[in-house]
Amino acid sequence: MRSPSIAAGIITLALAAWPAANWMMSRASAAPVPAAQEAGPGPMTPPSSNGQSTTAPQQQPPPLVQQPLQVRTAIVNVFVTVRDHHNGIVSDLGKDDFKVYEDGAEQKLAYFSKEVDMPITLGLLMDTSGSMSHIFVAEQDAATRFVREVMRKRDEAMVISFDTDSNLLADFTEDQSELDSAIHRAQVSAVGVGGVVTPGPIPQNQSGGTNLFDAVYLACNDKLAGEAGRKAIVMLTDGEDNGSTYTEQDAIAAAQRADAVIHVVLIRDLMATEGYGVGIAERMAEQTGGRVIPVHNDKSLEKAFDEISEELRSQYVLGYYPSNSARDGTFRKIKVEVSRPDTKVLARKGYFAPMH
Repeated sequence: MRSPSIAAGIITLALAAWPAANWMMSRASAAPVPAAQEAGPGPMTPPSSNGQSTTAPQQQPPPLVQQPLQVRTAIVNVFVTVRDHHNGIVSDLGKDDFKVYEDGAEQKLAYFSKEVDMPITLGLLMDTSGSMSHIFVAEQDAATRFVREVMRKRDEAMVISFDTDSNLLADFTEDQSELDSAIHRAQVSAVGVGGVVTPGPIPQNQSGGTNLFDAVYLACNDKLAGEAGRKAIVMLTDGEDNGSTYTEQDAIAAAQRADAVIHVVLIRDLMATEGYGVGIAERMAEQTGGRVIPVHNDKSLEKAFDEISEELRSQYVLGYYPSNSARDGTFRKIKVEVSRPDTKVLARKGYFAPMH
């Protein structure tokens, strides 16, 4: 498990130039000032040429230097993917090609990078409800190949299966053989509504059939929130939820608080007549900066994983210190614009400000 880094910047300002309200502030302690010496003769020096002694001047204390005030403010990182009108990745943009707005106010970019090598912390969520049985073996094979292709040194991934409960099959690890084994341990549930199951390490409401929202919430809130760097969920599902304790908005908010992008490989069941969760998948991906890729056979499944792998390795990172300094825990809307025409921008729609 990667230790979380403190994503914060230090802005040093003159003592009188920044109000104290609404921010956590720490002042460096001033250097101690020597106490005033008592009046009287200083140390004696050798006699002068006329035989008289002289008194050396007293050593003056160093001037008091006013210490700066340090204001600690969290930087907001936005991971951005840009595609052209042919759906190809645009990888040659510079800092001046981007504008970022928070709640309508343009923000000054403090950091810009084309990050293809920043470590990724990945959550692979596999729907194991009965509706996935027709494509589940292909799902396992494609997921194994995806993990092998997308993961590089310092990347970590976990595997969670979900149906009437959520099972943590592999915790964060760099070991691809362990992840492969976890993917192939997943099994399609044969238990219907009201059936009896043995809860996994992340137990859930057992009254429904597919607890998708619960799985996303727990993956983000309990696992990814404590990780650092780029974080993403890749979820293989038909997008149906009919038993979760948490709501769709709870799941989206948990992903936004964890700074996690949700990509959905949406398994199309051509025989289904209801319960197909296109809307759910699209909202979760759109609000977090991810994509929905519908698949209906083995070939399209492999292509979907290839597209997500490319996207994870072709992101820009934009960082800014928000002009709204209030630490009030409110949701702030983010909008990213690109100067190049005929492009589509994928980025999260907002974040939650820190609390006091």
